[in-house]
Amino acid sequence: MVLGGKHLFGSIEETRVTFIEKKIEVDRKDFLKELLEANGFEVIIQEEKRKSEEEPQLYTVGVTDMTFNPTVWVFQRLLKTIDGSHKVNQDYWNQKSEETKPQYWKNSK
Repeated sequence: MVLGGKHLFGSIEETRVTFIEKKIEVDRKDFLKELLEANGFEVIIQEEKRKSEEEPQLYTVGVTDMTFNPTVWVFQRLLKTIDGSHKVNQDYWNQKSEETKPQYWKNSK
């Protein structure tokens, strides 16, 4: 799920959550879980149903904080990296780069 701006919420089992991403693979799930827990959020994960055993297992990730909007938090630079030393930008969130500077815009090439 790309950072979009819409605040998506619903339920995972009996718990109300803000959805972070849906239908993601295990590596992405693990990254988001570690990042969000490092920032103090309670993370809820649900396995998606598979049509067959050959299909990869996909997951839905949510947090119990109903006011959390990932787009707002990333672009306002409110999240910290897993080690807590830098602020998360869009490329870090999308696992495209470990570089946390510059901000989501680039002033030079």
